[in-house]
Amino acid sequence: MLANEADRTAAEVKVSCRNLWKVFGPNPDSYFDKPGDEIAVDALAARMRDEDHLPAVIDVSFDVHVGEIFVIMGLSGSGKSTVVRCLSRLIEASHGQVLLDDEDLLSMGPKELIEVRRHKMGMVFQNFGLLPHLTVLENVAFPLRLQKLSLVEQQEKAQRVIELVGLTGREQSFPGQLSGGQQQRVGIARSLAVEPDLWLLDEPFSALDPLIRRQMQDEFLRIQRVLQKSIVFITHDFLEALRIADRMAIMRAGKIVQIGTPEELILNPVDDYVAQFASEVPRIRVLRAGECTVEMTGDTSGMQRVSSRTTAENLVSILSGEPDGIIVEAPSGVQLGIVTPASLIRALASAERKRYNDAE
Repeated sequence: MLANEADRTAAEVKVSCRNLWKVFGPNPDSYFDKPGDEIAVDALAARMRDEDHLPAVIDVSFDVHVGEIFVIMGLSGSGKSTVVRCLSRLIEASHGQVLLDDEDLLSMGPKELIEVRRHKMGMVFQNFGLLPHLTVLENVAFPLRLQKLSLVEQQEKAQRVIELVGLTGREQSFPGQLSGGQQQRVGIARSLAVEPDLWLLDEPFSALDPLIRRQMQDEFLRIQRVLQKSIVFITHDFLEALRIADRMAIMRAGKIVQIGTPEELILNPVDDYVAQFASEVPRIRVLRAGECTVEMTGDTSGMQRVSSRTTAENLVSILSGEPDGIIVEAPSGVQLGIVTPASLIRALASAERKRYNDAE
């Protein structure tokens, strides 16, 4: 996961989505690429609706960096799932570009697209989509079979990801013999078997019970720490986004309203719509160590070190045993400063004052 703006700036862009539209209706192509016929985005979307078309995705643009978890969230009908289906071309976009390693996915022919899906892209959806007549091992190896790998290679690669998701010993079980959480682990393993560059997950945990969902989020983060994939993750659950996102985009009525880190969206929402998502989130769960630091002075040898993404909630328990402070480090190892009990309290108080002032 990426820790701060400097890390994101330095990171290579894996996926670039540019001016993406998806319009449902009898003739969506008629609205695009007309020389000399330029119209503001909102006016164009309004015209589409007046003419019995539905603009489900409206001029969406964002970048996903290498190793980043980019979360897209919004209420039902906001367009978030339509975006990820356009990225994978499960549905065809009406206009725009989707660049994967500078290659436009939307302009690829069928053969090129199949190769990308088989070798560079992994997808996980709310519906597990397992083949009931195949075992766990066979389900996970299925995309490798499509790649025409040898049986030995299929089994070796499948076994590695089965171990990664914690299903060792269940290789010969059938989906009907597994719990919901175990079935979702099989779906995750299957999507990882091809060793994808881009991992697309559309509300993968929303059908699970709350406790299992929390466990799967933990498992997902553990896998990401190991693999460092470039991820687009769709959810309607703000607390889920808060736990896993490096950056997130909030969507409303087909448009992106704001993009930023979870902290940025909560502490500096652009409008009431974004603020409502975070209105009940305690600031202690939002602030990260990187926002609570003060300059290092004196002897810091022997001080405990934590990641700049450590939440204030976790810092409280750590500082109880480290009253002199904790060194905060970026993933690169650069020391950003120290957090002390006093600096943590000041940061939390400042965040709460800002929330109060914004509410007035």
